[in-house]
Amino acid sequence: MTPRDNPFPGMDPWMEATWSDVHLSLIGYIRDAVSEALPPDLRVRSEQQVSIGNEGERRRPDVAVLESWKQGIPPQWQPTVEGGAVMTAEPEIVMVDDETLRWIEIRDRSGLLVTVIEVLSPTNKGWDQANYLARQNTYLHSRVNLVEIDLLRAGRHTVALPAENVREPGESARYLACVVRDAQPTSREVYYMPLRERLRAIRIPLRVTDADVVLDLQPLVDRCYRTGAYWQTDYSRPPAPPLGEADAAWARELLQAAGRL
Repeated sequence: MTPRDNPFPGMDPWMEATWSDVHLSLIGYIRDAVSEALPPDLRVRSEQQVSIGNEGERRRPDVAVLESWKQGIPPQWQPTVEGGAVMTAEPEIVMVDDETLRWIEIRDRSGLLVTVIEVLSPTNKGWDQANYLARQNTYLHSRVNLVEIDLLRAGRHTVALPAENVREPGESARYLACVVRDAQPTSREVYYMPLRERLRAIRIPLRVTDADVVLDLQPLVDRCYRTGAYWQTDYSRPPAPPLGEADAAWARELLQAAGRL
């Protein structure tokens, strides 16, 4: 029987290819982990918006229709009209980019926003980066704490840390998290997480009178691996994006030792 545990000490780089599934689970697991450690007068919620098209139009849905169309084809329906059938033209099918954007908010009883936790997605670091940076800027000027978790190797630098202040990763790839506290808006707490190491536990700030919540990312990512059946991954194919030569050799040795290759 194939082992079902994550064979990597930290992130499995193969999980990045299906990040929308990982992201959905990870947001829920982070929400639950933070909720259990909050003071009784704070609450945590996962929020979402829909981003559509290359212009990055966003809207918060009022009603979500959950029924899926089989094979991506909408049901055939025509109105009944007296005097005969209505002739309809064949539509042109145009595909657009869309994504449900998710993040986590911590608020007090009055609804005041205290902390925002963002788990970056390929959209945030890619074609919709400008819209994400606008939202980021709003947080930074709204006297709230901002926590950004970037577990993606692909895409452009996006967290609220100037690129020139980012320490060079060296030969091996890495992930990072960036924390901006409302009480210290000009400083950044940066957690570097090398590919070959366990993911860090990071501190989630609340109000200045509250103790930080410690969020241990590794068991949550490992849970995503198990519940998402990522142990079924075909590791004979390179991940997307591919690893550098040294990291690829390290991953191959690790996977062979774990019986995955």
